[in-house]
Amino acid sequence: MAEKNYYDILGVKKDASDADIKKKYRKLVRQYHPDVSDHPDADNKIAEINNAYETIRDKEKRAEYDAMLNNPFAGQNRSSGFGGSGQTGAGQSGFRWEDIKDQFGDGEAFGDGGFRFDDIFSAFGRGARGSTGGQTGSRSQSSGFDQFGGGFGTQDSKGQDQHAEITVDLSSVYSGDDYSIKLNVPVRQPNGNVDYDNKTLKIKIPKGITDGKQIRLAGQGAAGSSNGKNGDLFLKVKIRHDANIRIEGTDVYQTVNIAPWEAALGEKINVSTPAGTLGVTIPKNSKSGSNLRLKGKGIPAKQAGDLYLTLNIVNPDVSNDASIQAYEQLKQAFADINISR
Repeated sequence: MAEKNYYDILGVKKDASDADIKKKYRKLVRQYHPDVSDHPDADNKIAEINNAYETIRDKEKRAEYDAMLNNPFAGQNRSSGFGGSGQTGAGQSGFRWEDIKDQFGDGEAFGDGGFRFDDIFSAFGRGARGSTGGQTGSRSQSSGFDQFGGGFGTQDSKGQDQHAEITVDLSSVYSGDDYSIKLNVPVRQPNGNVDYDNKTLKIKIPKGITDGKQIRLAGQGAAGSSNGKNGDLFLKVKIRHDANIRIEGTDVYQTVNIAPWEAALGEKINVSTPAGTLGVTIPKNSKSGSNLRLKGKGIPAKQAGDLYLTLNIVNPDVSNDASIQAYEQLKQAFADINISR
């Protein structure tokens, strides 16, 4: 087969027990869940794992899937019955015309020397073509294609996943917090119709989540078809912070204003940071733009980042005679200092 099948995705053998499949699934979810995984493609990986598990865990779907795997065309763009995302070449059937030609030869499509629909249906266990005789109409095609996952039939399929963005405060990332959002949530009525209901969802912001990570809300996406489950809602996290702060991964950089004498003489000051109020000692002869690293005080992820305090020396305003005199004395005290310009 040209692509990994669901057993390969879950890392189990085709004859694996339900218990083994469930155990392996839980292990993969813990490994690749977007809230905790650093895998660059965690979102797609977890979606692939969930899609495989939803099929293999169901006895009827698993039996149909196993039957499809045993078919020579099963590996080509399985989109219909098992939630695959590929598009097929001939409408929405489970295989492409290229596959048919590979199986039956490359002659004239419907001439004396090439293949016929009878050949196709016979290969799939159907002796008759359907009610349209020698025509190539849709009914004739569907009679042979339906067994490959319902390409033309009605299927219970999960609704599409939805994506949105949520803005949270940096303080919430440090402590973990509860947020509430209002959404129009799909609700399936007893008659099968889908309506939308205004609903307030409570969201737990995981402590240590980083900018750009996603929070998954199961069943809050688009409604499924027929009796299919709703899709999921993925909320991309955007961290809101003050203008004097920037974030790089799990590291936080904060600009801190200090007085000239604090920079020159070195003093201990209290600084309000996202990690709380911290006592910090300014080294003597500090320069503007220099960084003080506070290890482990960045975003408290699984591997906590660092907090960097970027020093910014602020000169007091000259607003009265006393301040003018103070600057004159400072000038005289450092008259011998040669500053490179």
